[in-house]
Amino acid sequence: MVAPPGAAPPPARRRRALPLVVLATVLLLVLAGAGLFVARPGPVAGWLGEGTPEPTASPAPPEPDPQAVLAAFDPNAPAPTPDGVRAALAPLVGQPALGSRVNVSVADVATGKSLFAKGEDAPTVPASVTKLVTAVTVLEARGPAYRIPTRAVAGAAPGEVVLVGGGDPTLAVDGDGFYPGAARLDNLAKQVREALGGAAPTKVTVDSTLYPGPVLAAGWDDDIPVEGFGARITALMTDGARVDPVYARKHHEETNHAAERSSEPDLLAGRAFAKLLGVPAGKVAKGKAPAAPASPAATGTPAPGSELGKVESLPVIRLVDIMISDSDNVIAEALARQVALAQGKPASFAGAGAAMDAVAGELGLPADELDLSDGSGLSRKNRISPSLLTDLLALAGNGRNPELGAIFGGLPVAAWSGTLDERYQAAATSAGAGVVRAKTGTLTGVHAIAGLVTTADGRLLTFAVLTDQTVGSLDDSRQALDRITSTLATCGCR
Repeated sequence: MVAPPGAAPPPARRRRALPLVVLATVLLLVLAGAGLFVARPGPVAGWLGEGTPEPTASPAPPEPDPQAVLAAFDPNAPAPTPDGVRAALAPLVGQPALGSRVNVSVADVATGKSLFAKGEDAPTVPASVTKLVTAVTVLEARGPAYRIPTRAVAGAAPGEVVLVGGGDPTLAVDGDGFYPGAARLDNLAKQVREALGGAAPTKVTVDSTLYPGPVLAAGWDDDIPVEGFGARITALMTDGARVDPVYARKHHEETNHAAERSSEPDLLAGRAFAKLLGVPAGKVAKGKAPAAPASPAATGTPAPGSELGKVESLPVIRLVDIMISDSDNVIAEALARQVALAQGKPASFAGAGAAMDAVAGELGLPADELDLSDGSGLSRKNRISPSLLTDLLALAGNGRNPELGAIFGGLPVAAWSGTLDERYQAAATSAGAGVVRAKTGTLTGVHAIAGLVTTADGRLLTFAVLTDQTVGSLDDSRQALDRITSTLATCGCR
């Protein structure tokens, strides 16, 4: 966020030279760890073990060899020149579909040298490209292996169990949750029953006080919690606050990941937990857990505040992967609050914004070009400069901070995965297919893209293109952005 008057100035931007061999290693390791294929799919059903098809009278022709998806890059490839990149991109940044404000940064990954700059230091509305900042700062603040806990403790009254939210947005009720591998309330309930030694709980209290509120961010459009791309953000929720996670999981592609969200995510989770414990829904209420006792109770009855059970989320590295690949707004807000907690700040929208700003500054990024009202990019009050994004992408791949390389595993691949799955299909943009890896961002009137691209000569570049005053159609604006990055893929620009 912008530094307050009298505060120490943010650190100057440090352009980092990136050894391509190191970046190649990071990318390959991350992609392998994320389980991403690097070839176009063939007979997918067979790959997934769905059995051998019945023989037919006429045998089918053999499948063609897979088409390469991720282009290789050459550490000895000739570097583009600023004049060459300018000649290629200048006509494209003025496309009418991009509107009246187009801010761009393109840099060479090996040297950190700027190759094209237009409003590169101007804070611009980033939309979901914000998630790149959230990803890097939470990986730095918490580390890739950190897991978010959800706990159950003994309440102050006999038979009372307090469910304490730690901020895990992927928590499931049981094995039918939306997020594969998520922590589960049924497992927590089993621990509670064992800890109580057969004593039946009579009340469930929901403690979601870790997040002080508000539950909606400044700058969010009114339809965000209603239309299902966001939710009210509470420290306790199940399945990203989805009301029907089974339906949402089965139909998320056709609904573009939208789903009905609960107006009270913490109470929804508490009622599900109560049902697992055999407690009536009418005996569920919000409250606060007692402080943990200094020593265990002398009798067999757990002392108020003593832990009855705990489950933990997927590791942060996996949550980051889901957040980026699916552009999951609720996970983004939860991870932003983990940055706040690690920094000792309130786990609120404001606290998270201040914490991410602080961590970005510690990493040497230009914190004066960053002002965040949320961690997902849904807020129209967010501002990020294109050059901060190209610096951030370079920082994540330079090998000096290997934990930050996790952001590459989830970056969508053009015409292949995530939010780029159906893009780069037109003749004017198809050269970027399999060559561009990027995070996208979209709000009404706002379109952005930031990521990596390999040139025709095999040189690796990082780019960020942010527009926040578009007036054309969604498809036209996206294709205009894709033409810019596809042009980088086809040109030696020398």
